[in-house]
Amino acid sequence: MRLIDYPTIIKLAWANFDNSKTIEKIEDISAKVSTNHVFRVKFDNDDIIIAKLSYFGTYEHFKEDHQIIHALANNLLYPFENVLAKSLVKDNEVYTYRFQQGAIDAWVVFYNPIRNLHRLPRRLDEDHIRKLGTEVARFHKACARVSTVLPKASKTLRSDIQDLLNILDTEVGQFEHRMHIDDLKEQCEIFLENRQRLVAKNVETMPVFMDWNIGNFSVTKNLELYSRWDYDWFRISYRVMDFYFFSRVVSDAGDRTVFSYYIGPLMEDRFILFLKEYHKVYPLTENEVRFMKEAYRFFILNYVIKYGRYFFHRTYAIKLQREAYDIYFPSIEKEFDAEKILNALNI
Repeated sequence: MRLIDYPTIIKLAWANFDNSKTIEKIEDISAKVSTNHVFRVKFDNDDIIIAKLSYFGTYEHFKEDHQIIHALANNLLYPFENVLAKSLVKDNEVYTYRFQQGAIDAWVVFYNPIRNLHRLPRRLDEDHIRKLGTEVARFHKACARVSTVLPKASKTLRSDIQDLLNILDTEVGQFEHRMHIDDLKEQCEIFLENRQRLVAKNVETMPVFMDWNIGNFSVTKNLELYSRWDYDWFRISYRVMDFYFFSRVVSDAGDRTVFSYYIGPLMEDRFILFLKEYHKVYPLTENEVRFMKEAYRFFILNYVIKYGRYFFHRTYAIKLQREAYDIYFPSIEKEFDAEKILNALNI
């Protein structure tokens, strides 16, 4: 995929959208640890838009996700009405462009640029953590309130895990994950059983963004959520799917440029402090707390194992997948202690 001519695809996408304006410059502003591509597009009249190009997953899910995000952005009420970037619309629906040529299948969506204010510090103090817990609960509440008016989502946790199981039965899957097929199938079955037992029937779903690293959102000087971008892992699911990345944001180690996905941050006292403040505003249930480890398991299975080689650069993908087998999966039952969290929240 490195041989894709991204600027040409973006120019084709724009010409199909509005050929009355000429692109003057396309600047790659992508994060360097990921294979996803984000561009700042400047026109000859000085207008600027943001172009997102992706090629992992499916075009149908890409299009569906952005339709839901656009509806969410337009239905969120004060103070979150301007938090999300607005997609460009053509013929009354979010415009997406699909480029297919040979083995290349890539998709483009355009956004209005979103303003940003302050980034959280690389390591938060306790006051930051408390305020962040309160603010995330308020944002989750706002997202839950508009869930009933959003387009239906076809992508579910169950369908993603079933897709991984299907891949493991193919020649490609067996070659890529050789020596680990049985272990991966066991992890998938554990997840599916616990999802059904804990949340499938009695926990509401809502929009979640999952990847809440501190480079993906900005806040006001009072630590109120101001803007959020990077929607690669967006889905309609359970709110606790967001918690693993918030545990990393508030962790004692702070933000890191070289990273791993250890389960440890979920057990830190700093994350429990975050949950206490969250729980005051938007109370959690026992089953949701117990499902946190399954949300972590899903993240490793779906985004590290299934999509790792598409989403992360090769060196990161190899490193993270090796750690998944050696460290992440074995640590789930050994290190996650739901009782510690339940006791702290008096549930």
